[in-house]
Amino acid sequence: MARVNEGNENNAELSFQSGQFAFAAHLRDPVANPAPADIEDRRVAIYRDLIYNNIEAFLSGGFPVLRGLMSDDNWHHLVRGFVRDHRCHTPYFLEISQEFLLYLREDKTCIPEGLPFVLELTHYEWVELALDVSPEILPQQTINTNPSTTLLDVSLRISPLAWRLNYNYPVHKIGLDYQPQEAPEQPTSLVVYRGPDEQIHFFESNAVTMRLLQLLEDGQLSGRLALEQVALELQHTDPEALVTMGESIIQQLLDLSILYRA
Repeated sequence: MARVNEGNENNAELSFQSGQFAFAAHLRDPVANPAPADIEDRRVAIYRDLIYNNIEAFLSGGFPVLRGLMSDDNWHHLVRGFVRDHRCHTPYFLEISQEFLLYLREDKTCIPEGLPFVLELTHYEWVELALDVSPEILPQQTINTNPSTTLLDVSLRISPLAWRLNYNYPVHKIGLDYQPQEAPEQPTSLVVYRGPDEQIHFFESNAVTMRLLQLLEDGQLSGRLALEQVALELQHTDPEALVTMGESIIQQLLDLSILYRA
């Protein structure tokens, strides 16, 4: 008798699981997968609309420039494909934007024609959101109390809320009035950062400044030593001139809270 009951319980569990899988498949792709027959469609529609509308609204808010560049049909086709085909690796709602970025990278066929910059634009918009919700705290700038120590000789570090980024397209300029179909000859270097005002900003940079920031990343070098290393790598004909020019760049980066005194 016990074995009969055990068999009935297993069958019931399998039936419940198969029903859940069928329900989930319908929510992902209502067109291809009918809803379970034993549930009233009015009830199913509540979940169907709730799932899609919440995800679509979050993506629209997280990628406003991308959304503005696409027609309603193309946008909803893209979001529907994401809901249908992508398997998220995180349960956190705030990380949906990162999953959407992974989806675009994994299946480039879903990207509409005429938007060759989509992957880079999407990454840029994701960075803005990631920095906005980052739990990292902006370090406080320390005051140099030693008058004999110059700005070039103090230890410097990069803010954990400043990200160095390189793109083929000028993603910070893309919008309805500017949609380049080919990448410019010169790549775009940006530092995207969260400032003391808790707002997200970008600093358009160049290869020299990006290399300077890279050298200062671990806090082991002073500004002077980092600039001298840059001059050496560039085989600059006047290293002292580059160091002098670099001091003003360092001061600007400190004022923006991209750099701070270690």
